[in-house]
Amino acid sequence: MKKKDNIIIKYNNLLEKLADAGYNTSRIRKEHILPEATMTNIRNNRDINLRTLVKISLLTNISIEKLITYRMEK
Repeated sequence: MKKKDNIIIKYNNLLEKLADAGYNTSRIRKEHILPEATMTNIRNNRDINLRTLVKISLLTNISIEKLITYRMEK
């Protein structure tokens, strides 16, 4: 039986980068920029979808490659 390969994704301080760009958690909640469930996922380093990652990239003016780190774990 072949073992499944896993991709490990680490989000690099997304909330800090959003805050630096003027989007603190209060503003994000008040203006409904990201859903609360997504904010919780970010805080807990859980998966977020690509559309959300692109949105954060556009808001912060930081490329996706600098927002995440990834590697294969076997």
